[in-house]
Formats: sequence, C-alpha cells, structure tokens
Amino acid sequence: MKRLLEIIGFLALVQGTGGLAYELTGKLRWGITQRWSVLDGYEIYASIALIVLALALFAAAESRKPD
Repeated sequence: MKRLLEIIGFLALVQGTGGLAYELTGKLRWGITQRWSVLDGYEIYASIALIVLALALFAAAESRKPD
C-alpha cells in the first residue's frame, strides 16, 4: 500500500507541476488540468490542489509501515 501511495503521489505531483508550469509560461501543454473542460478558468487552482494532494499522499505513505 505504501508503494501505491507513493506512485499516485508522484503522478499527482507531475501533473500538478506540469499544469502550473503551463499556466505560468504558456509552453508544453500536456497536463491533465488543460484537458478537462470542467476546469476552464480554474487550472491554476487545480494544479495547486494536485501538488497539495501529492504532498499529503507522500506524508501518508511515510506514516505507513513498510510492506
């Protein structure tokens, strides 16, 4: 379970930083936040939320016993 939390956290971190980088620079549009039309106008907030989620998942993974 610890490994799964780390993998999901890593994916959330990559998607969050990718979305935030796109919103700030306008280059390399590849994140999931740009693909969902429901997030139009809220891409920065969604990217920040993904980064926070990743940090929470990493903290949860650290608190678990090794498998």
